[in-house]
Amino acid sequence: MNNKDTLIKQEKEILYNKSSASNPISSAKGFMPNMTSSIARTTTNRLYGGYNLGCNGSVAALDYRDVICSLKEAFKGKFCTADFYNSLHSMLTSKLGVQFTAIGLFQEKSKCINIKLTDKVGGTYSSRVFLSDESNPIVEVFTKQDTIIKKDSKFLKLSYLQTPAVAVIPLMSVSECLGVMIVGDNKVEENADLYTLIANHYALFMHNSELMAQANAHANTDVLTSLSNHRGFQEMLSAEIAKADENKTTLSVVMLDVNNISKINRELGHAKGDEVIKLVAEKVKQNIRTNDKAGRYGGDEIAVILPETDVNEAKYLAEYLTYSLSCCFIDDVGPVKVSVGIASYPQCAKDQEKLLILAEQAMYISQSKGYKDGMSAIISSSDFNFWDDMALHSYAEVLTKRHAQLGINFEEELVNKFANEEISSQHHLEELATSLAGAIDAKDPYTKGHSTSVSKYSEALARALNMPESEVQRIKLGALLHDVGKIGIPESVLKKPTQLSDDEWEIMKQHPTIGAEKVLMQNEALKDLMPMVKYHHEHIDGSGYPCQLKGDEIPLEARIVAVADTYHALISDRPYRKGLGVEKACEIMQDGAGRLWDAELVRKFIQIAPSLATTI
Repeated sequence: MNNKDTLIKQEKEILYNKSSASNPISSAKGFMPNMTSSIARTTTNRLYGGYNLGCNGSVAALDYRDVICSLKEAFKGKFCTADFYNSLHSMLTSKLGVQFTAIGLFQEKSKCINIKLTDKVGGTYSSRVFLSDESNPIVEVFTKQDTIIKKDSKFLKLSYLQTPAVAVIPLMSVSECLGVMIVGDNKVEENADLYTLIANHYALFMHNSELMAQANAHANTDVLTSLSNHRGFQEMLSAEIAKADENKTTLSVVMLDVNNISKINRELGHAKGDEVIKLVAEKVKQNIRTNDKAGRYGGDEIAVILPETDVNEAKYLAEYLTYSLSCCFIDDVGPVKVSVGIASYPQCAKDQEKLLILAEQAMYISQSKGYKDGMSAIISSSDFNFWDDMALHSYAEVLTKRHAQLGINFEEELVNKFANEEISSQHHLEELATSLAGAIDAKDPYTKGHSTSVSKYSEALARALNMPESEVQRIKLGALLHDVGKIGIPESVLKKPTQLSDDEWEIMKQHPTIGAEKVLMQNEALKDLMPMVKYHHEHIDGSGYPCQLKGDEIPLEARIVAVADTYHALISDRPYRKGLGVEKACEIMQDGAGRLWDAELVRKFIQIAPSLATTI
């Protein structure tokens, strides 16, 4: 036999021996796995390719720099732990020649460690180890948070794989053990530090992934109510509208606004207001259907999406909700009452933004209508004429709030329009002045209707003095705009229910100058109204503001507005007191005549005051 034949014979013997050694049928362990094993095969056995894959074979000298670079690559583009683990497993088997890897994660509820093991060819096994099994190396590593190296992997009770040496490494992240990592490799002692580094990287990746998942879950959740927040609600509504459009079904939005929440926050504290809002949210969650969705739409507004629901069905649910809330009593508050608005798709609107605006508009109309037989008025956008006064006023409230949410100062926008408007007639001027005065009164909830009333009283006093009609009309218009400077006063000062501090009072005292110089001066047609706006808080004795004018230094028209302004302030309700009667108000004005206000004007006004008496 020549050398060539000898080599061929030797190669055949080697191939035969390898085939016999890897054949599970002829192996000493037999074909079937140990059925009592705690580890179960969960994927195709791949012809048991992981059974005896050269655990004693030679591996090229380890290039640690190459391994670190591979670890870095494993991180790239990975957002879930499963993908990262698969990359790590691939790197460890290809670069270090390990036989298998496993991740065991601790489950707090069941007090166990769930293990997923992957062999060299990708076969996977699963197991569960309870913490009560203190003799198990996996439990020992998790408890002591220290690596253990075993000479074999028999403790895993694997029937399919050989038993190479094993490293069991704790998965540590921020001093917390999340579980264990297991590596089957006869060179574990040599590579133990590297495996610890990899395990720590995996733990940090897993911890960060969990935190990101929690953050994403909370990103659309309102902390106080556990309902979806505004953004989450908008996303849900968009998806439901798309579904309704595809299926040609109806959809309704119910908007609920907690009544008197500002008063509750102001008088009882925000904690009590939060208690009311949480109660409303809980009642909504308890009483809506499984396919309905609710969210905290605004500070005190909760909205509900009702798929496949028309207006009448939505009203029925809203009535039930309001009834349930009216049966709930909160200490110092009493029964919980809400205003309710409804808009339906596609009946009321097909556009999402328009649908929400109509629901809010209906809610504001419900708010203005109050209660009937102790129950909230439930208003649908299909119940009212969009162009009637109440509807338009409610629509203006919605738009003002939307402007504020978008960072647009609605009042400033109105002032700019006012300043740049070309006045075409007296009627045109009166319309613009009325709009601006309405914006001011809306900004200051404690003086609603104040500008209109002061204008009416000033006009009456001017007529009682037999002033020319043109001057009467000028005074009427100037009085309407006397508080226009409040546009520049921060709402924290303007809406403060208690006494202003010295610094806040100095801010408030700027409004006459702001009104005259920042608003009226910008439009040529309005400049002759400036004296009334700037000087209506001056006093006869010079104690007023902003210029401390005395006596006749104060223009007559400003003195007229001052008397009218004072009278309306005295007879109007304020957060700190009820409005005074006509007689008491006149008595106070008489006491200040000649010192604070023009004595002759006060005398004349007291004569006509009874005929002007109204409750605003």
